[in-house]
Amino acid sequence: MGCGLIQRWLVVCVVALAVVEFHYEQAMAEPQVPCYFIFGDSLVDNGNNNNIQSLARANYLPYGVDFPDGPTGRFSNGKTTVDVIAELLGFDDYIPPYAAASGQDILRGVNYASAAAGIRSETGQQLGGRIDFTGQVNNYKTTVSQVVNILGDEDSAANYLSKCIYSVGMGSNDYLNNYFMPIYYSTGRQFSPEQYADILIQQYTEQLRTMYNYGARKFVLNGVGQIGCSPNELAQNSADGSTCIQRINVANQIFNNKLKAIVDDFNNNSPDAKFIYINAYGIFQDLMTIHHPSMGLVFAGFRVTNAGCCGVGRNNGQITCLPFQTPCQNRNEYLFWDAFHPGEAANTIVGRRSYSAEKPSDAYPMDIRRLAQL
Repeated sequence: MGCGLIQRWLVVCVVALAVVEFHYEQAMAEPQVPCYFIFGDSLVDNGNNNNIQSLARANYLPYGVDFPDGPTGRFSNGKTTVDVIAELLGFDDYIPPYAAASGQDILRGVNYASAAAGIRSETGQQLGGRIDFTGQVNNYKTTVSQVVNILGDEDSAANYLSKCIYSVGMGSNDYLNNYFMPIYYSTGRQFSPEQYADILIQQYTEQLRTMYNYGARKFVLNGVGQIGCSPNELAQNSADGSTCIQRINVANQIFNNKLKAIVDDFNNNSPDAKFIYINAYGIFQDLMTIHHPSMGLVFAGFRVTNAGCCGVGRNNGQITCLPFQTPCQNRNEYLFWDAFHPGEAANTIVGRRSYSAEKPSDAYPMDIRRLAQL
């Protein structure tokens, strides 16, 4: 083989390797699922309440103080759990709020979450406007019709949507801003915790069926956390300011057990769909507890677990973070950002453990990472 031929052969090899590497990098850059749809409340709202008449808004500093885009409507100093999960799923940007999503953007998914929203329509009404679970699902129906228009026909849209992940995190406000708020709501007097959880799960199930009928096939059902341990509840109801309110947490566990049970029901009766349950309550329990390394457990590193980094009054929990209030400096040492919501440091741990379970109890029957691979 002459020198000229060898040189040309080397050039061809180098070009071929570059093309392979380019396509490999492209493949690596593709998210694990084509889209990620999010339904929920202020734990994951990223701007849907910004322009509605509501007290439940977070589009002002110091909210977003550690977020690259500043205040966006996220009820956190930085990222929410779904932001962390979107990164782990391989998306190159965060999922846009329904209020701002348009055009081709919706093909990556949409965040429908609304602060103060609940499963029940009246939940959170004392705070003003919000988009309840039914309203969020109705907005998703509108998105589906737009996806059909973009992709050309219903079959293409159904095939596309069947590969996406649908995250639902509803129920917290049905306790916080309904059942355990007797000054505004009668549900706490009307129903036992068991009865109330049954009613919530029935309504929740109806919305899941609607989502299924509109193309959803990969569901992530997030349990509610320990509401009785939030700075707001501790400020109002805890004698020592650190002992969690057990009656609230017990009610939350009743709801979670029933939510986990419907995962089995749906998986047994919907062979073309997969439902998983994320044990937010259990993960949160770990974050609340300072574990001793000799026990072989992880120390989360939160020095303060009973007060907000930003807020007013006892536990920084009687009034939530006010506009332009100066927050604590050591934000990563605080479990809670404000009276109700975890900070970015806690959201990062919850998001990571939801995506890739660290303990068998974190996710059932599998974690989000495995669900994405199905």
